[in-house]
Amino acid sequence: MYGEAFSQVLNSHEKALRVETRNTKGSAENVPLLEAGKLDLALVAGEIAGEALLKPGSTLRVITAMYGSPGMFAVRGDSPVRSIADLAGKPVALGAQGSGLTVLGRSVLRFLDVSCQEILLEKAGDGPAMVLDGRAAALWGAGVGWPGFEALAKAGGRFIAPNANEIPRILARQPLLKPMTLPAGTYPGQDAPIETVGAWSFVLAHRDFPGDTAFLLAKTIHAAEAALGGKLAQARQTTMANTVAAVPRPEVLHEGVRRYLAEAGLIPRNATRAAP
Repeated sequence: MYGEAFSQVLNSHEKALRVETRNTKGSAENVPLLEAGKLDLALVAGEIAGEALLKPGSTLRVITAMYGSPGMFAVRGDSPVRSIADLAGKPVALGAQGSGLTVLGRSVLRFLDVSCQEILLEKAGDGPAMVLDGRAAALWGAGVGWPGFEALAKAGGRFIAPNANEIPRILARQPLLKPMTLPAGTYPGQDAPIETVGAWSFVLAHRDFPGDTAFLLAKTIHAAEAALGGKLAQARQTTMANTVAAVPRPEVLHEGVRRYLAEAGLIPRNATRAAP
């Protein structure tokens, strides 16, 4: 969904660009494909992106931040589950194998020392039905406009997020995660904001991706921010300002992107030195 919106908007805004989509098994596959030079760009979610960027000798660089993913669980409205601790020993649908979203949910449970019966989905769309018919006690998900949460919220579901004591425990164990807020009214029946933790997803490229093309991508994304946001709710966060704020450190920005950000006044001009 995001990849299609991203490619369509960029292609329509800049004739010198031609972004074509390709289906993969998700973030866990995209990283080695990028490292091997078999993709020019890849969408990489959350902790998988952060770990790939920060590992020693990483060859990957950021083109743009996509969106932040505030993570939480959804349960049926009549569920006795009131906290993440209540999920101990219960079947929980975490998502698809190889998904960055699944990695995030697994990390939250591990950092809170909650052991559940992990359900990996063949199709992400199977999750809401499993919760509604009782095969799963909860569904893990994240972000704005996430279809699984939309389906459960419309069926009267509730959200379960880390509490005020649990959030610092999670962040202390995984510095790649950040505190995030899901705004009130994001989903049907969600009348209050939800404080939780999450991670940013990124469009990544190899460091050898041509600098001039990376510059043009950043320039086009900046010019097309409103169009991207109008096409997909998640993409409202795809801005070059958010990219500067979201990267774990400035050196992981692609050299061509840094050049554009400096030209646009979003970073100091002395920050354009190429990363090793």
